[in-house]
Amino acid sequence: MIYILEGTIFIDNVESFLDKIKKISKEKNITIQVLDADKLAGKEHIKFAVEKAMNSFKTGTNIANDLAKEIMLYASGTRQISKAIRLGIHKGENNIALVAVGEEADLSAFNEIKPKPVLEYNESKKEAVMEVFNITDEEIEAVGKEKIPELVLERVALVDVIK
Repeated sequence: MIYILEGTIFIDNVESFLDKIKKISKEKNITIQVLDADKLAGKEHIKFAVEKAMNSFKTGTNIANDLAKEIMLYASGTRQISKAIRLGIHKGENNIALVAVGEEADLSAFNEIKPKPVLEYNESKKEAVMEVFNITDEEIEAVGKEKIPELVLERVALVDVIK
């Protein structure tokens, strides 16, 4: 099962927050990945990336050694961790998508996340999404700015091709 918790959180210490994620992942036997929702093109984007990552482990075509990293690679549309971390969290106020994969994901330990719809694509994300996914002005002229989420899904799908 794939669970997605979206909302806002203030992170004082990124490393401490990531340690908490690792601890909960291990205790609950689930995979957890947290991504910057301001750079995601909607719920379909993250679900597609998670499904592709899970499938890469099933077929033995994964690049990363764990599912959480593989999710980040697919979500970012790249096979390079150095580029994928652009979707990571940062110190301060964050709009996040916390993704959990497992049989039962009890995410009550993340009560500091204020639930808020931050995942869906909107005009305020345009510049950040275009930058992260290298979407050019020429592409936008050709298909229209309303197609940005579809262009992102195309980038996620192309990760399999560039292996």
